[in-house]
Amino acid sequence: MAAAGDPPPPIYAEGAARTRGEISPHFQTYARDDDAKLETTRARLSNILKRHEDLKERLSRDSDKLIFERLQKEFEAARAAQTEEISINDDEWNDGLLATIREKVHMEADRKAMSNQVNVPADLSFQSRTTYRIRNKVIYCLDGARIGIQYETFFAGEPCEIFHCVLESKSFLEKMIMIEHTLPFFLPVRELESDLLSSNSIKFIDHLEEILQAYIDRREQVRLIKELYGNQIGELFHSLPYNMIEFVLEDFECKVTISIRYSDLLQTLPSQARVLAWPLRSAKKISTRSSSASAAQPVPFHLSYAEEALKTLCLPEAYADIVLELPHALKRILSSRDSD
Repeated sequence: MAAAGDPPPPIYAEGAARTRGEISPHFQTYARDDDAKLETTRARLSNILKRHEDLKERLSRDSDKLIFERLQKEFEAARAAQTEEISINDDEWNDGLLATIREKVHMEADRKAMSNQVNVPADLSFQSRTTYRIRNKVIYCLDGARIGIQYETFFAGEPCEIFHCVLESKSFLEKMIMIEHTLPFFLPVRELESDLLSSNSIKFIDHLEEILQAYIDRREQVRLIKELYGNQIGELFHSLPYNMIEFVLEDFECKVTISIRYSDLLQTLPSQARVLAWPLRSAKKISTRSSSASAAQPVPFHLSYAEEALKTLCLPEAYADIVLELPHALKRILSSRDSD
């Protein structure tokens, strides 16, 4: 299987240029090599999925589960204690507002520290608990000079998972760091922190929201096709962030292999799609010039209409379009081959 970003193999152009009825020996070699690579990829993805399940089981038992439960309770308590939720539009969500929130949590932390040492009268202005909602994230002022961001995700208008991230700084003038989170371990959270948090905190917070929502979109699209069409799918593999997805259809005259790639974790539509149909029976007349050994090797063909659907529609819609047209497309292609 070609790596993401590789140009299409030249064999298709060569095969189109040959005379009617001829099959390039390079194409036959490609068919055998590609089939072997498919099996290698499936084995590798199976191993990744097993490791993923092992990791999820281990994390559910260990400290990360405790962190998740503790943060979930703390954010729920913060929401219950809030006295006001202010909805912020994109123009108001800027460095000035974030600086105001940071100043507020540090002043509250200093006031509480002083009250433990001397008898400081209650300040009603600090007893108010204001939260800020920007799109699908809510920002909380937490105890201990910490800022909590709660990310809410959705699919098809329905709420999905909630994720948490806690930022802290030793003083108002020092840069913030991420001290805890419940974000998926396979997303590049620490890389984003290193690249953005100290230089552009707003962009860091927003970028996490976009990556989380895109991950949920890709994951839920796969879940939906399994739920709706699982009886038609023979095999399905995916990477942990669902930026590489492969599945096989075998309920037709050909075995159809579908491979899609997302070059960016912000994408919800694939940047690359490859759909090959592998005849389950050898064509009657593959090539009069081919040896009997190479003629016995089935030669795949592209389903370009399916590739276009995958790159322009969400996965469940693209799947429905592909399957609806597939019998007609296979009939046309196989009839054309049999007539060669």
